[in-house]
Amino acid sequence: MKRLGISRNSMVRWMATAAINACLCLCAGAAGAQTASSNYALVVASGFLCEPNGSSSCAATAKADPGDSYEISGAGIFDAKAKSAQAAGTFAHKSTNGHVLESGVWLVSDLVGFDSYGAEPGALPQDMIAFRSTLFGAKRFPIQLAAVPTGGLAVFRIRLLSISGVSKTAVLEVNCALGNVPNERSVEGIRLIFDRNGGAFFEAAGGRVMILSVRPGPGVPNKAPQQ
Repeated sequence: MKRLGISRNSMVRWMATAAINACLCLCAGAAGAQTASSNYALVVASGFLCEPNGSSSCAATAKADPGDSYEISGAGIFDAKAKSAQAAGTFAHKSTNGHVLESGVWLVSDLVGFDSYGAEPGALPQDMIAFRSTLFGAKRFPIQLAAVPTGGLAVFRIRLLSISGVSKTAVLEVNCALGNVPNERSVEGIRLIFDRNGGAFFEAAGGRVMILSVRPGPGVPNKAPQQ
């Protein structure tokens, strides 16, 4: 049984990494195709948001009151104007005593909407390639990207694919408390509302999230380089 558990955990990590890498490659292509600020990168409790040698879990947590909790991590991109999104990650459903009830991967199926709070005051554009290296290893983006930390509430429809084979659908709210944040949205984190009376996890109970406005940087070439 222990060997099976290790195999399942490895499978979840592999699936999430493959899906997130695909999302970030799409992010580079989308930003290269247009310069409007409707393109955003999403990071949920992963990569550079986590302490490199931290012993505690980095996952963003949404809790029911009272009851179970969902821990989520992942990344992706979305276009606020076109209402399109590609994002993925892992999740763990835990009981009140911390016992893992189920785990698996989640995939974004749709962007419901995005309410921007504006850029973080004093924030400077940063090289997205640096974020890429801390998130997903050595694979390079085809172009250089500039990313500005931006606050906002992003709402997605997602599918949760459990290792047990059960599939669920839900609404995932990701709140990045930067910029001109409304008082009622001052708590950073996630909330999760399941379809078909599957439960609501309204309490954002920890874990960092980041939304980055993405556009091509000054180093974008005009044409593809020669081989």
